[in-house]
Amino acid sequence: MARRQRSRRKRMYYWVYILWSERLNKYYVGSTQNVENRLSEHNGGESNFTSKGIPWILIWSAKLQTRIEALQLENKIKKRGIKRFLEDSEGSSAR
Repeated sequence: MARRQRSRRKRMYYWVYILWSERLNKYYVGSTQNVENRLSEHNGGESNFTSKGIPWILIWSAKLQTRIEALQLENKIKKRGIKRFLEDSEGSSAR
């Protein structure tokens, strides 16, 4: 019976997302379990940093299995630079 209960549990995924603000001409990268809700928070001025760039547009996201994977990817993007990461991603998907 415990096996059935585990299989019925909804799997929670983590997302890494990249936002764009035309107002600031800047990108923002973050991670969350609910991308739509997080975007609403950013556009609702609930984050001190992103409140200056409203409206934010979701331009890229990736679904990951664990929070650790999401944080690792988020840090990788930050180290690489968001713009450069996006340019690299576009080039690799065209191959």
